[in-house]
Amino acid sequence: MAFAITQNCCNDASCLSVCPVNCIHPTPDEPDFGKTDLLYIDPRSCIDCGACADACPVDAITRVSRLSPSQAIYAELNADYYRDRPVDHAWGAPTFPPADIGSVSLKRVAVVGTGPAACYTATALLRQTDAAVTFFDKLPVPGGLARYGVAPDHTSTRRIGEHFRSLFVHSRVTMRLGVEVGVDVTVEELSRTFDAVVYAVGADRDRQLPLESEVVPMSARTLVGWYTGHPDVPADAVNLRGVTRVVVIGNGNVALDAARILTAPVEDLVGTDISAHALAALRDSAVQDVTVLGRRGPEVAAFTRSECQALVDRTSVPVLVAGDDDLSSVLAALPLSASAAPLASVPRADEAETGDGARRIVFSFGRAPVAVRPGALDVRGSGASDAGVVSSIPADLVLQATGYRGSALPGLPFDADRGTVRNVEGRVVDSDDRPVAGAYVVGWAKRGATGGIGDNKLDAERTVELMLADSLSAATSSGRATAGRRPLFGRTGR
Repeated sequence: MAFAITQNCCNDASCLSVCPVNCIHPTPDEPDFGKTDLLYIDPRSCIDCGACADACPVDAITRVSRLSPSQAIYAELNADYYRDRPVDHAWGAPTFPPADIGSVSLKRVAVVGTGPAACYTATALLRQTDAAVTFFDKLPVPGGLARYGVAPDHTSTRRIGEHFRSLFVHSRVTMRLGVEVGVDVTVEELSRTFDAVVYAVGADRDRQLPLESEVVPMSARTLVGWYTGHPDVPADAVNLRGVTRVVVIGNGNVALDAARILTAPVEDLVGTDISAHALAALRDSAVQDVTVLGRRGPEVAAFTRSECQALVDRTSVPVLVAGDDDLSSVLAALPLSASAAPLASVPRADEAETGDGARRIVFSFGRAPVAVRPGALDVRGSGASDAGVVSSIPADLVLQATGYRGSALPGLPFDADRGTVRNVEGRVVDSDDRPVAGAYVVGWAKRGATGGIGDNKLDAERTVELMLADSLSAATSSGRATAGRRPLFGRTGR
């Protein structure tokens, strides 16, 4: 009996290297890697050894025979990936460190940030070099988005934080928490002190919406920080008193997290890592309807299939869909692997109608936000039967969940168009595209706010490869290794 990969998959590919028959795909050297919601196990090739389940950092891999009724679909999804796709299970050519890896001159490396991208970077450095790594984080506790960006009821996904815990106490790692780069220490000071600096600063701003708003929508980042207990988000940042109808602009996974948390039975959240103030507020909440608004149709929904499936399977809160007259036929035509495929079986709804008092979630497709007014959101239809028609959705609270973008860090080149540190494949570059010596970038600060936790692993490893190549090149051209730098905070140590 084969194993199957389920909803919790973080795509970090930890399972690939331990599979003795190479039956987990897509692999990092295949075109689909980073483009699928999950990795998939080929049931025809799986030998039922369980090595992948042991290696998975988020407990996403289970024997097919042990899948719960709500997880049964994942046996079909794993098999479906291989149905019309030729996959070569032969091993690719092995890769090895450079023969002169011992000449790498990296002795002291700073990593700015402590989220997954930062942790994968440090792991690769510690594995391949004898460098000492110093983490810098403006928050008093490490973890980044793994701690403050993953919904509290996603308990398995949050285990990725435990996966990194040993890294923070590694003998060659120093933690500098509560230190904000650009405020407490400058980019220039880091450059003078360390042989290389890797910026894993993420994305801390919202993408802007062209709204004609009398009322400013609340950022979903605020809601997420509120229920995860982010130190920078006060307990009173979200007020749900008198709120019965919520509209979430955007339909990515953050939007689905917001809809799920706001409608969850409180007993489902007790015992999770949700903040005490959020739990108390949700216990008294009167929220009934949450509408998840998508500008385009379900065929291009931004959420993952796994997150959508989890909402549809949650029997305590019904899910409905609203949109153009052709919506039902569009949903019915979606392939099994499509993000919105689980919605093909749910009832239709009018998002402007009021429910019967019970909680519900409505997915509204083909509705572009126009203006936020007191008590309502005006939207413009884009379907065949309602193109250009403006209507209103009642809303006591409007959340903006349309994606993130980075902000400039003083002293570091910034690409304002992309909202990232200015870089070429991970090397920080100036306005003339010349590399900034010893400066590198990973994660969302490198490629924009796309991809999940696992995507950062390959991304980080590629940046580290560039860093090692640059160090070897410098050592070869100078004929000697770079001397140690002056400590920025005195002696190295915790």
